[in-house]
Amino acid sequence: MSTRDDFLAHLASGTTTLARAWQVRRRDKVTLGFTDHDEDIVLNGMVFKAATGMAAKALQQTTGLAVDNTEAIGALSDAGIDEDDVMAGRYDGAEVTIWLLNWADPAQNIIEFSGTFGEVTRAGGAFTVDLRGLTEALNTPQGRVYQRGCDAVLGDTACKVDLSASEFRTDMVVQLVAGSGEITLYGASDHPEEWFQLGRFAVVTGSAAGLVGMVKQDRALGGGARRVALWQALPAALATGDIVTLEAGCDRASDTCRIKFNNLLNFQGFPHIPGEDWQISYPNEGVAKDGGSLFK
Repeated sequence: MSTRDDFLAHLASGTTTLARAWQVRRRDKVTLGFTDHDEDIVLNGMVFKAATGMAAKALQQTTGLAVDNTEAIGALSDAGIDEDDVMAGRYDGAEVTIWLLNWADPAQNIIEFSGTFGEVTRAGGAFTVDLRGLTEALNTPQGRVYQRGCDAVLGDTACKVDLSASEFRTDMVVQLVAGSGEITLYGASDHPEEWFQLGRFAVVTGSAAGLVGMVKQDRALGGGARRVALWQALPAALATGDIVTLEAGCDRASDTCRIKFNNLLNFQGFPHIPGEDWQISYPNEGVAKDGGSLFK
């Protein structure tokens, strides 16, 4: 008899020893295990910690393509989910698997839920998180958008720009974080003004390590120093001496692709699509009727 059959037989026995176990795998590969049992449980070689305050509400599961959903609630603590990590967004989009198991024999189990973390809210030293089923991914728009600008992400398989090249990235050290949100960096950068504008700002060390922001403004100060401002403040604080990586920015225009990245062959936009001004143009007496375009 399989362990699943053993578990079903255990459920049918009328006297059960049941518990739930959660495995949370963050996008930075950190994996945590929790259980609502009063003792730690070992499953698949991983220890699921007890006394973390984790609990789940009723699980709504459906057939077809409807999205399964539920909520998990728990306490914020050093032994479980840390408040600073929640604030820093480290649990956003984390993968989660929930088992219903026999705590007397954890090998007897079934997977009750697989999905990802949705919105995480916190209040009064506790957190609540929406859990979204695997079919949530089907809500992602598919297909291409026909537009003048490129619809690829800089450096992805469609774009093919190698962002590991030194001309498109640089490691720098935080020198000053101003109250206005501007960050002064120093290093060996000799890139021109606005080279990293609209690019990525990735934190390598410090309390904000692993977080990524988007550069709103990039100014070269000379001597290898730069001053950048982000579109949105990072959810964790930067400190003097933290190392960050700047990646070149792209405004998705064909001229930028050709001149800055020498990558026009892989441009994923349609720069010759007529714009709205062409749609409202009309013939008039002052324009020669030579059979050419009405809008030049």
